[in-house]
Amino acid sequence: MISKSIALKVLNLATATGSDFAEIYLEETLSASLSLENGAVETSTSNITYGAGIRLLHKLQSVYGYTNDVSLKGLSVLADSLAKSFHEPRQVTVSAIKKIRVKNAHPIERPLHEVPTTEKIALLKDASHIIQNHDQRIVRVQTMMMDSLKKVYIYNSRGEMFIDQRVRGRMAFMALAAENGKIETAFEGPGAQAGFEFFTKTIDYKAKALEVAKSAIRMLHAAECPSGKMPVVIGNGFGGVIFHEACGHPLEATSVAKKLSVFADKVGQKIANPAVTAIDDGTIPNAWGSNNIDDEGHKTQKNVLIKDGILQQYLVDDFNGRRMGVAGNGATRRQSYKYEPTSRMSNTYIDNGTSTPEEIIAATKFGLYAKSMGGGSVNPTTGDFNFAVSEAYMIRDGKVAEPVKGATLIGNGADILMKIDMVGNDLLRAQGMCGSVSGSIPVDVGQPTIRVSEITVGGRGGSI
Repeated sequence: MISKSIALKVLNLATATGSDFAEIYLEETLSASLSLENGAVETSTSNITYGAGIRLLHKLQSVYGYTNDVSLKGLSVLADSLAKSFHEPRQVTVSAIKKIRVKNAHPIERPLHEVPTTEKIALLKDASHIIQNHDQRIVRVQTMMMDSLKKVYIYNSRGEMFIDQRVRGRMAFMALAAENGKIETAFEGPGAQAGFEFFTKTIDYKAKALEVAKSAIRMLHAAECPSGKMPVVIGNGFGGVIFHEACGHPLEATSVAKKLSVFADKVGQKIANPAVTAIDDGTIPNAWGSNNIDDEGHKTQKNVLIKDGILQQYLVDDFNGRRMGVAGNGATRRQSYKYEPTSRMSNTYIDNGTSTPEEIIAATKFGLYAKSMGGGSVNPTTGDFNFAVSEAYMIRDGKVAEPVKGATLIGNGADILMKIDMVGNDLLRAQGMCGSVSGSIPVDVGQPTIRVSEITVGGRGGSI
């Protein structure tokens, strides 16, 4: 943290050459990670990072730089260097700085950085043993825990000062099963903006570890998935990664403001089946992707993006909002002080519908049940995507049938939104890391079980 007097001097130096807005973002992060391989500790690391970034805006121009020297001299050198980008009379003078109260919506019982390493290792070993002991065909197990304590300080030329603290923790389980030359893996990575109590009270880590083991074994005997266009039922939780990647990113002002999104200029228009309502909510208590404030100091919000198939709004940061003529809505994020902030998702999900998962399966005479999704690639400009399915089953006569492997879902985000014809009532969120122009940030993806009436399925099991 720097004093208000230093912040005043730096902000006024930054605005001396005509920028209409200046911002100082300071950050101190204490992070730690543990990794076990087959129950034995493999790595144990801890790090402290500290630095500041300064951003200047002038109409539709922005300049950004960062430094690890947060003394008056270090910040002044950076501010002066950035200010040389502009050559106009002063527009802004900062006379005082007022601290704006930030309410904490994410209570912590046991801060992770205070929990003894031995206690964390014991939990990871327990999870590892559960996975290993499930079946002798499981030949490799990795269990991990990552946690961070991030303190954020924001000062801007509006005379505002914000202080926020963010505590996050995540576990990860990976099982590798092998038999007769066949290898299958399964993964689970629960996390939250919470303390150690999340792992011991909120979730059942033993059940999650066992499910990872069972999933890896189940897929050992899976046949190759057939290819062709067919209905696809996508499971809840991490199934929402398709919406996040193929539809969520094109709803960020980062691309919308430059007309690089298929959804640009479509507010008020139908872009999805009326069964679809999609939300980005950065206010969910203790959620992995939540924050008290965004990285411009705005309170996070529950933003309804799509309601009954109609596009309502975009995720907007202040700078891109200038191009669009709208105010930011609490959606500005960055990985660290090394990145200029921009509009990003937080906890993004398709909301509950009216069908049960059983009804959705029963209504599907033939198709694919994509229970768990893997990685994939998306063209953010067009929305074209290609996603791997980590655990899948054929649906025959309205029932889940044999497991299949090697399935990929190929399509377009705008197209798939219109083809979601059934939405379940079993909403579940899952955790992940999202990479974009402002770095890698923690996000929740989510959805209930949904059905896409037709999508191209890639596989090596012949055509349907």
